[in-house]
Amino acid sequence: MSRRSDAFGAREPHGRVRIRVLGGQDVALVNGPVFLVGLFYAVSPWVLGFAAAHRDLAVHDLVVGCAICVLTVGFTVAPERMTGLSAALGVTGLWMAFSPWAVVRHPGRAAAADGVVLGALALVLGLLSTAMVRRANRLP
Repeated sequence: MSRRSDAFGAREPHGRVRIRVLGGQDVALVNGPVFLVGLFYAVSPWVLGFAAAHRDLAVHDLVVGCAICVLTVGFTVAPERMTGLSAALGVTGLWMAFSPWAVVRHPGRAAAADGVVLGALALVLGLLSTAMVRRANRLP
């Protein structure tokens, strides 16, 4: 068996790689909080009141929050096809933490705190999700 098949799961007879998916409890443990982080990130400019002052950041937060929600729905509906994207959530969390300063020069206290706190949560949940996927895909 090749090293690649060891990393991703057992090989089926026709050479396809079978990926083990997380169980229902594991998926709910990660996907619920990730969806809530994405949802709050999408609406936070209006909830925290910085949408009028930083329209570009508000649009950015809406798009990134919706993207996180779409990723989460994909993780829930088709986990066997989405396991490779679990690390993307961690990278997105890093971007969320730094994006207030990348999108606008002076984001303000609410926008900065929103980006850093929700970005850190997304990063931690992304790392947790990646670790859970890797553990589930180890051969027995």
